[in-house]
Order: sequence, then structure tokens, then C-alpha cells
Amino acid sequence: MKNVVVPASVLLFLAVGNLPAAEPTAKQIEFFEKKIRPVFVSKCYKCHSAKSKKLKGELLLDTREGIRRGGETGHGIVPGNLDESMVLSAIRYDGLEMPPDEQLPDNVIADFERWIKMGAPDPRDGKSAPIRHTINFEKAREFWAFKPIGNPKPPKTNDPKWALYEIDHFILSRLEAKELKPILDAEPRVLVRRLYFDLIGLPPSPEQVEEFVADPSPAAFASLVDRLLKSPQFGERWGRHWMDVVRYAESTGMERNYTFPQAWHYRDYVIDAFNSDLPFDQFIKEQVAGDLLPSKDKKQRDKQLIATGMLAMGPKSLNERNKEKFAMDIVDEQIDVISRAFLGLTASCARCHDHKFDPIPQKEYYQLAGIFRSTNTFFGTGGGRGNRQAGQLIALRADALTPVRVAGNGKGKKNAAKKQKAQLRSAQKRLAN
Repeated sequence: MKNVVVPASVLLFLAVGNLPAAEPTAKQIEFFEKKIRPVFVSKCYKCHSAKSKKLKGELLLDTREGIRRGGETGHGIVPGNLDESMVLSAIRYDGLEMPPDEQLPDNVIADFERWIKMGAPDPRDGKSAPIRHTINFEKAREFWAFKPIGNPKPPKTNDPKWALYEIDHFILSRLEAKELKPILDAEPRVLVRRLYFDLIGLPPSPEQVEEFVADPSPAAFASLVDRLLKSPQFGERWGRHWMDVVRYAESTGMERNYTFPQAWHYRDYVIDAFNSDLPFDQFIKEQVAGDLLPSKDKKQRDKQLIATGMLAMGPKSLNERNKEKFAMDIVDEQIDVISRAFLGLTASCARCHDHKFDPIPQKEYYQLAGIFRSTNTFFGTGGGRGNRQAGQLIALRADALTPVRVAGNGKGKKNAAKKQKAQLRSAQKRLAN
């Protein structure tokens, strides 16, 4: 049997919840009923009982099991241990502050300290009510991000002549709501520098500045915008923002930091997508399922396969011994990047429970996880030197897609490198044909 590491908090809960406690005396029960229970009822049950309209902090204080199990911040009461009893810390206003409206008197806090020291005798039997987080999908649909895209009318403003385009009315409306006024138009010398930095990330040359200053007309401005949009630097400037979104990197990070030697193919794909004005819906499809899309020729097929490199990148714990856990960690990371990049949501929380903030149940998470688990991820890292999860690459061949082994970092490195180069030369000859 493999060694299992159990968190200290779990051991503490087992110790508190399962070990038989000494039977409380009548005097101790009387102390609880006179000094402790009334405080719970009057100050705590509104937010921390089974009858609470909205349970706060996942903490139930209406049963012995509930208070000892605790909530989000730890165990409510640990018999005999003042430091680990979060209820005591809260009423002391040590970090947490409960009740929030007014601190309990010193004599009441002293009573709680005495009660915990004597073993927190508590005659309240019964199971703690289960804590269930249910997702209200109807309410979630009311959030603006989940509503269909509409076509709102431009709002009325105090200075409608300022707006040149419809979107300007929305900007001016927000400024006026904050009692702000728009600044004056930028002078040509400033405007041309802003344009260059925004579109290609580089400053204009003195000659380019003077050329625009000589003719800052709307037609000249539009012509310059079109010229910069067609510049190769446009894709480099704006493609890097997308690569940040999809966690582009040229190594795995984590405990064993191995390089992705062919990551540059995906980088170039992104730059080319921006420069060719690839429709965004097609941009998404190629990265998520490019290997399944039809293609008119080999060049398009290869481009779509390279696009799926988005799913193969990301951090990987190559030192992980458990292959199934490693596979599910990759799946989780893929779900995380897709949900963030394409949905504007965080879905990974649903790996362990229904999402607390977004309307994503655990069931749907694993439905999506099943799709990714049924695929192979070729991330291309060699074995050895702590890498227990070596990966392969896909060679873009003329006739088929064949996994290619990647050279490791251990013995036989030179021979493996020669073999890899031979494989690449062979693939290049097929590509040329």
C-alpha cells in the first residue's frame, strides 16, 4: 500500500469528531445552558443555524457536531484548545469579528474561554445539517454576461455634438455621470505616436511623425491606420496579449522545468491569425478542435493542427508519479484555459464541488472532462532527470500524423538527438513533396 499523506486539519477533525469524550458533569451542562447556549441563540443562530435564510461561512452552531466541524475558516470549537477554536477568535475580534455589529462583553468572552478549557461540554445531540450549495440557474441568467448580445440605443448626453460615432455617446454618458468632461483632441504629433504604439507597439520615426504633421486630415489618418493594420508588427503587438490569455510559454514550469522545443509554431500561428484577420469564431474552433476540422489541403490541415498546440501547453507536474492524476491535471488545466479564454468564466472549482460563484455544476465539469480525457495530448518533453511523464510531438507528415519521440536529458542524449534530427529531416522531405 502506498504511503498516504493526511493533512493536519483532517487529523484534527478525526480526533475531535471520533474519539470518545468524557461524559460532562451536571455542573458543566448547567454552565453551558446558562452561559453559552443563550449567546448562541441570541447572537449567532440568525446566520449560523439550520434555519438561517443564508448560512454564513458554512458554519453551523446549532449542534455539537456542527460547531466542532466548523466552517470555511476552521473548526468552530476545539475542546481544550483556545488557539484552534475559531469561534473564540471571532468573539475576541482577533481577525474575524463576530457578532459584526457589536463585540460581546469581556465577561461573556471569559465564559467561552472557561467553557472551552473544561472540554466544551455540549449536550446538543443530532447531526449537523448538511451544507449544500445549489445553483440558481434562472437567477444566473439575469447577470449581464449571460444575456444575448443586444443593440442598445445610444444614451442622451448633454453635449451630443462632441460625439462623432455612436460609441462616443456611451463614453460621454459615463463621463457625465462622474461629472467629468472629455479632454481636448490630441495634437497631430501626439496622436501619431499614440497610433503607432497602440497598433504595432513601436514609436514612429521622426520622418513618419513629420509626414503626418504635414497632413493630419481624417483621410490621412484613416490611411495610416490601414497601413499599420497591414504591418507584420500588428500581429506581433496584439498576438502577445492572446498568448498571455492562453498561458503561452516555452517550458512546463513546476518542479521539473522542461522546454517545449516547438512552441514557436503556435506563436507564429497566433501572429499570422491576427495579421490575416482570421474570424474569431474560426480562431476558437481551430484551437479547440483543429484536428477534427475538415481541410481543403495539407497546408490548412497543418495550420489547424498547430492551432491545437494551445491545449498542449501550460504548466505540467512532470515529477508526478501517479499517471492517472497527471492525466486529470492536464484535463483540468485544459478546462481552465478554455473556460477563462473563451467563456470568461472560471470552471476549475467544479472539479471538487459545484462552483460557488459561477453557474457551473460539478456534473457539467466532468462531462467536459470526459471529452478531454478521451484525447491524447502531445506536449513534447523528453524523459529522465525527474521527468516521469515524458511526452511526444506530432510530426506533420505528408501522408499521416505520427508521434515523434523527444530526446531526453539522460544517457544517450547525443544518439537521441541524432535520431530526432533524422526524423525531422525525413518529415521535411515529405513536406517538400
